[in-house]
Order: sequence, then C-alpha cells, then structure tokens
Amino acid sequence: MKLPDKQCAISAAIGKIKDGDTVMVGGFGVPGTPMTLIHSLVDHGARNLTLIKNDANEPGMGIDHLLQSGQIAHLITTHLGLNGNAITLMNSGKLAVEFNAQGILAERIRAGGAGIGAILSDIGIGTELADGKQVVELQGKPYVVEPALRADVALIHADRADRFGNLAYVATARNFNPLMAMAARCVIVEAERVLPLGQLRADEVHTPGVFVDHITELGELSEEYAVVRR
Repeated sequence: MKLPDKQCAISAAIGKIKDGDTVMVGGFGVPGTPMTLIHSLVDHGARNLTLIKNDANEPGMGIDHLLQSGQIAHLITTHLGLNGNAITLMNSGKLAVEFNAQGILAERIRAGGAGIGAILSDIGIGTELADGKQVVELQGKPYVVEPALRADVALIHADRADRFGNLAYVATARNFNPLMAMAARCVIVEAERVLPLGQLRADEVHTPGVFVDHITELGELSEEYAVVRR
C-alpha cells in the first residue's frame, strides 16, 4: 500500500478552519508554537474561535496576533501573565477565559485524544477553579469532574516530518503538541524539515502520521522563532 503524501500549501490547510471552530494550538511560550500557521489563520480571518493553548504568548507574537485581530471569543488556558493585551481583553469582557491548572489542561487534552469523556481531580476543590463544575464523591473523597477537551483543528509545530505525517519534536518544543495531535478532528503541521519516507527512524517518531492530515515545510525560520533556533 502506498502511503499518501500529505504536503500542501499553508493557505489551503488553514482555509478549512471555519467561524466558530475550536482550535488547539501547541506550544509553551515560544518553543513548539506554530507561529507561521497562526499568521496564516490571521490572514484567513475565521472568527468567533475557541482557542485552547497553554498560554497567551507575549505581546506581538504567537496567538497575540489572533487576540489583536479579534478572532478569539473564548480562550481555554493556564495563564495570561505575560500578555497584557489578553488581560485587558478579559477584564473588558471582550474575551472569555477559562483557566486550568497546567497539569489538568494537559490531562483533559490527553483524555480527549484517548476517547475518555472526563477525568476526576481533587485539584481546585474549594477554590474558584471548581466553581460551577460537577463534584462527585469517590471512596469518601470529593473530586471535580473535568470534561475531556477535543477540537475541530489542531495547529502543531514539529522539528521534522516525513511526507506521510510522522513527526519528531526537539526537547521542550514537544510540550503540548503530541497530546493535541491526538485530540483534534483535523491536524495541520508546520515542520522545519519534511523528509522522504523512511528518513525518520521508528524510534524517532513522537506522533504517528495516522493522526496528521496536512503538512507544510517552513524552511528558514522567522525572527519570531529566535529563542528556539538551534
């Protein structure tokens, strides 16, 4: 069986994102954040998006471009502390924000990719993090029910990919990317290099190509990636 070549133009892949979609975006700060895909999404113009990302990046980079263009209606994240623009939008009521403990966000995404409906956690009991959430008792102890997270689209950054979509990440740039690649209906990847089939050894593959729908090769990285240049 011949494996498909999933390479395509960024604009063609990003053009599949619709108004109102839920979009997962990989990254932890700069490492692993798909900066080029984000810029393409700004150009595409889809609005009223629910965005799931660990953080809001810093002003002038990453998802801040989507915040400034008014395309994000709801942000599910762990913190906004490095982005004053995001904080201003939240405080003015222009951006709905759902905060999660970082491990809970990761586990909710993992559960979505594994087909699990929810996780139980004692984190946040008696705090604002548990407000409005279902609490159940198990073996005499209360747990918050944290629904799994899935998305219409995931935007992923990888160091290397082959044409079928097998992905390899480098160091901390791996972060949320493998989890998100399993938890979305459509997975769009920007890779620093796209290799012929067979050039990624089996033990180098962190995300199997069966989870990936579209791949684009970046070539030279822009200044926005400067902190992760190797």
